[in-house]
Amino acid sequence: MADITKGVRAFTVGTAISRVLGLVRESVFAYLFGAGRSTDAFNAAFRIPNLLRDLFAETALSAAFVPILSEQKHQSREQENLLASNIFNILLLVVGIIVIFGIILAPYLTKIIAVGFGSIPNKLALTTSLTAVMFPFLLFVALAAWAMGYLNTEREFFVPSLAPAFFNIFSIAVPVLFYSYLINRGVDPIFGMAFGVLLGGLMQFLTQIPVLFKKGFRYKLYLNFSDPYFKKILVLFIPVAMGLAASRINVAVDTILISLLEERSLTWLNYAFRVMYLPLGLFGVAVGTVTLPTFSHYVAQEKFDEVRTTLFDSLKLVFFLTVSSAVIIAFLSSPITRLIYERGMFTALDTIATAQALILYVIGIPFIAGLRNVAALFYAYKDAKTPMYASFVAVGIHIILALVLMRIIGFRAFPIATTVSSFINLIILIKLIPRKIGAIEIAPLIRYFILLVIAATAGGVCGMIVNNLVAAKFGGSFLIQVGNIIISGVIASGLFYSICLISGLREVKDYVKRLLKG
Repeated sequence: MADITKGVRAFTVGTAISRVLGLVRESVFAYLFGAGRSTDAFNAAFRIPNLLRDLFAETALSAAFVPILSEQKHQSREQENLLASNIFNILLLVVGIIVIFGIILAPYLTKIIAVGFGSIPNKLALTTSLTAVMFPFLLFVALAAWAMGYLNTEREFFVPSLAPAFFNIFSIAVPVLFYSYLINRGVDPIFGMAFGVLLGGLMQFLTQIPVLFKKGFRYKLYLNFSDPYFKKILVLFIPVAMGLAASRINVAVDTILISLLEERSLTWLNYAFRVMYLPLGLFGVAVGTVTLPTFSHYVAQEKFDEVRTTLFDSLKLVFFLTVSSAVIIAFLSSPITRLIYERGMFTALDTIATAQALILYVIGIPFIAGLRNVAALFYAYKDAKTPMYASFVAVGIHIILALVLMRIIGFRAFPIATTVSSFINLIILIKLIPRKIGAIEIAPLIRYFILLVIAATAGGVCGMIVNNLVAAKFGGSFLIQVGNIIISGVIASGLFYSICLISGLREVKDYVKRLLKG
């Protein structure tokens, strides 16, 4: 069995840098713009290219690209580079055309995605303009995902995970530098965020190019839609894209429904989601990203026992990392939200609403992370239809829950629907795993998960008590808040780890050693 922790560690370090900068970006965003008309417009506009992002970037592209590229790598470097060049050229052409049409059709797209904005003066027009500015981001992030797929196949995880840091750097710098400039010219300064997104997306791609060539990539002027290996990728890509399309439709429906709720609802959810995505990106996405090329390598070599062993090892690892972080963040949701966002235009009321959404989102982190990991197994076996069908079911459940609950609990309905539908999606795929690797014993994994939840809950309660005591005694200055969260988090994590060992979860000690070793 391959030790995936080396790749997970490299991916996590790069992602940690990116995510911290992402939180700085959101903090700057909250300081400059708070929660209101402009932020709602920006978030809705950014969701439009993001609806297509997973189809032409990251998840779908990796799921289809990496298994076939791994096959070609076993043939020869020449074959690998020919296929990679063909996919690059096809992406450049196809996504480029989509971007052009997206810009042209921006007025019509925004009327669909943000129908509730039409009742507020100038809000829909602002959303349309921001959409047109940010649509080319889709092309840049698609090319960045192509580079990531190639590098992951070469077992290079650090640079692709670090690349989003450059997106965040420019997303921070541009709005800050041009804030006064735009105001002085009568332009809404939220356009600084849009221009920052555009430049940041380009840099996310460009920063990976030197490492691509270092790892052996050589560009070929080759564009062939009839290439047999491209067709293999397409066979995988279409069902993955359809499954993700259902998920993206889900996001679109959410945006439409949220736009009908009280103003700032979309912004509260967006801020909460950004915090939630920190542990998910650090741990859940890290393990899923590393296991896909690992599974693909073993399947290509027909080492099926290694696939089974790696699956359970990776699931235990991802649950260890995500259950602990999710539960602790849930108990510290208010001080974390306050530290990151509550300044400038972001009020105490915004903190309460965002923290509530954050709690409901983070509960689902282990399920989303486990889902990504299990789906990677199906993709490695070149079965993209099963995850697609499971995704359809989950999306249907999500929409029904959101429609029912939004009438009762408002914006809180949407993170609940996300968590429940992710759990059901994961259960469906786990039930279907035996079709690929034979009968599995799931009871030990359930017991392991439950013990992790108990240990993390004890740690989270302790961390919350410590945080409240420190805040009451020393106040709430910025440095005190930072120190308080660090102390509370360390104590909570230490208690979690201790209870795991007392409960007999010896795997966690092994995971900590493997993750920390050089």
